[in-house]
Amino acid sequence: MPELSEDIHSEIQRLSAEGDALASERRYSEAIPAYWKAWDLLPEPKTEWEAATWLLAAIGDANFLGRDYTAGKDNLTTAMHCPGAIGNPFLHLRLGQCQLELGVLDRAADELMRAYMGAGTDIFKDQDPKYLLFLQSKAKGIEGPKKSWQFWK
Repeated sequence: MPELSEDIHSEIQRLSAEGDALASERRYSEAIPAYWKAWDLLPEPKTEWEAATWLLAAIGDANFLGRDYTAGKDNLTTAMHCPGAIGNPFLHLRLGQCQLELGVLDRAADELMRAYMGAGTDIFKDQDPKYLLFLQSKAKGIEGPKKSWQFWK
């Protein structure tokens, strides 16, 4: 696979760091344009670059944290076509969370199970317990609290 030029790679890293700094301040709607500027620097076909995976992960994460679940689902679904995305527990977690928030329960269960299979219950540690509770309601043998996941609706 070809590599990005040093200039493009450096600018993508700079814009990503700008987005990350804004996201860390919970300024998600401001972080996303910085990530998209970095995305725009990727040569076509964009989804064939490793940088595309982490850029779409950052965008999808900011979408989720900013409660734009439809955009999160769309961006994380696109990320799944990028190098190294399938099997990445974090990407599956965020995509499953977006799907659950949108009420697409079968897809949510599938993605959250993929996150669980890749990282166990640890990946749910800092998340709202409803996601693990939902997964437990769909699959047997998953450790953690045993309440109803529907308490959040």
